[in-house]
Amino acid sequence: METQARLAGRVALVFGAGSIGEGWGNGKAAAVAYARNGARVVAVDHHLEAAQATCEAIRAEGGEALAVAADVTLLPDVQQAVASALDAWGRVDVLHNNVGITSQGGPVETSEAMWDRVMTVNVKSMFLTCKCVLPLMEAQGRGAIVNIGALGGVRWTGYAYCAYAASKGAVNSLTQSVALQYAAKGIRANCILPGVMDTPHIYQQISGFYQSTDEMVAARNRMSPTGWMGDGWDVANAAVFLASDEARYINGVELLVDGGLHARCN
Repeated sequence: METQARLAGRVALVFGAGSIGEGWGNGKAAAVAYARNGARVVAVDHHLEAAQATCEAIRAEGGEALAVAADVTLLPDVQQAVASALDAWGRVDVLHNNVGITSQGGPVETSEAMWDRVMTVNVKSMFLTCKCVLPLMEAQGRGAIVNIGALGGVRWTGYAYCAYAASKGAVNSLTQSVALQYAAKGIRANCILPGVMDTPHIYQQISGFYQSTDEMVAARNRMSPTGWMGDGWDVANAAVFLASDEARYINGVELLVDGGLHARCN
């Protein structure tokens, strides 16, 4: 693997680094992209096998990676994942929060239990990871946090999933709060807002809105101004940039990776 200097010597802790199906999800692609740019990667996923698959892809290219299983909604699990990173490499330079789920329905259709579940997985998880990692970054005097939000957190995208949209809006606010509180301590926090993306996630959690997979893919391609969906690598490349020193003066932003969909008003 040809190592680039952008993240050389740094440790990236990626929560949600596995993929829920064949192909490249946002988290798996980000973990591999960090490694390709010189970082040592701690790949954390609820399913150890998924984290191990990501690590195998990294090692196949000559990178260094450690697989960790954790439920990111539980503080002891998050603490253990962070401890694993410290035991392996002694620091955490990049915190990447990719864990997220969707749910179909507006306020009437969404159950209270589902609302709570989405908020816990999508928002509380990032609160817990920040709680555990920020003291380390503060002691180091530097660090970069990359949170994965969604275009649905700032725009109506045609899907009725109020809990998901509300949770992703909360991710934006959490990111800005952390960014401003820690800016003078050498720590940056930014949020990536993917638009319509072609990742394994959509075949698991979006397909229920359509009669068939082909209908879903065609409809989502039409939604994008480019005529085609983005993919996990588009998110991963943005994440590497935000984590690198090239983005040293970029803090508290919501970076839309959506082919321009956010600018469309019809």
